[in-house]
Amino acid sequence: MDGNGRWAKRSGQPRIAGHKEGMNNVKRIATAASHMGVKVLSLYAFSTENWSRPSKEVSFLMRLPVDFFGTFMPDLIKENIKVLVTGFTEHLPEKTKKVVFKAMDDTKDNTGMVLNFAFNYGGRAEIVNAAKNLAKEAVNGSISPDDIDDKLFADQLLTSPLGSLADPDLLIRTSGEERISNFLLWQLAYSEMVFDKTYWPDFTKDNLVEDIKIFNDRDRRFGAI
Repeated sequence: MDGNGRWAKRSGQPRIAGHKEGMNNVKRIATAASHMGVKVLSLYAFSTENWSRPSKEVSFLMRLPVDFFGTFMPDLIKENIKVLVTGFTEHLPEKTKKVVFKAMDDTKDNTGMVLNFAFNYGGRAEIVNAAKNLAKEAVNGSISPDDIDDKLFADQLLTSPLGSLADPDLLIRTSGEERISNFLLWQLAYSEMVFDKTYWPDFTKDNLVEDIKIFNDRDRRFGAI
């Protein structure tokens, strides 16, 4: 969800105004995606590298989940949306951590779309963490190094709760930047990618529909012919 800061700068507002409007847009796009039959909508909300941003901005970003779930939870329940948070949540501020875990608990029985927030998430850190876990299991003898395959490795990733839906079909990056910025490095191996020039706060249901149409016109071969 890129472009919040530039959206704010374009209109002469502080960066945090862009993040606030970006949060409001999550509500609109999540609802639209749910109605379209999307099974999992994963949103890169805060990366492990974002801690290096100015402390005022980081503090505001840490408060966003509190505001988001405080206002949107009735709609999530109504839409039968299940919340998941993927990331190193143990490093979040206590208030933020409490709110995100409550959101997951309050929606755990919902059976509709999974709204997956990547919060304090980094693809490289996730892979290193998985490798460490498997190395520990090999050292204590619970597995052999020869047992390690794609499935066993994927089971150690932070997205493992998503099961067969862990690997996205489509990655959309807004704002026109053409990079993946340490997002789902393992899971994106065969994902289709669309780089939309729209800043995230201006991204609408029509943009989502158009980007999915582009995806539907792609020929996915997964390395085969």
